[in-house]
Amino acid sequence: MLQPFGDEIWLADGPTADVAGFRYPTRMAVVRLSDGTLFVWSPAALSEPLRAAVDALGEVRHLVAPNALHHLFLGEWREAYPGARLYAPPGLRRRRKDLAFDADLGDAPPPEWSADIDQVLVRGNLIAVEVVFFHRRSGVAIFTDLIQHFEPGWFAGWRAVIARLDLMTAPAPETPRKFRNAFVDRRAARAALRRILAWPARKVVMAHGPLVEADGQAFIGRTFRWLLT
Repeated sequence: MLQPFGDEIWLADGPTADVAGFRYPTRMAVVRLSDGTLFVWSPAALSEPLRAAVDALGEVRHLVAPNALHHLFLGEWREAYPGARLYAPPGLRRRRKDLAFDADLGDAPPPEWSADIDQVLVRGNLIAVEVVFFHRRSGVAIFTDLIQHFEPGWFAGWRAVIARLDLMTAPAPETPRKFRNAFVDRRAARAALRRILAWPARKVVMAHGPLVEADGQAFIGRTFRWLLT
């Protein structure tokens, strides 16, 4: 269930999701903002125990999809929390026309959470434009799909071969090769990364990989060395 990962931030791992024949673990984050309301990043499947744990922290006010690939459970959260605002990253409005989004995520945080959380759009990628967040109080940088790492044996058969070639099962967390190749505007991506590296990140969360609990800024620099060189 929800586990603290720093001051005013909690994480929860949900069930696996099948996407294009591949099994992906799911992870969400909850941040309690300065006004006491909750910012929910990449909502996972909503169970009754999870809902009770979230409700114990405060009022859910912001439901945030960090890229156009992480949207599977938005509908059930919107139904459970009709008073919360639903935020769309670039490209998701077209994909989920069934959802009534309240606002679009941009290259700067909206006033509702700008005192607590910074954000950057990593542009220039044909697969998805990812919004990377930084929770100032905990020093946590939050990535979605731009950094991934799966243990050997997570995938089997031909999927394991593809995952290895894609760097998903590399010895350390990496940007998957498909995302690297999809950056058609690396200048824009580097500009976003420079902003991210300016954050005093101590920890790093990724949707599909281990938690980084120290030296977060150095970890980010190493992981994106392919983009910087």
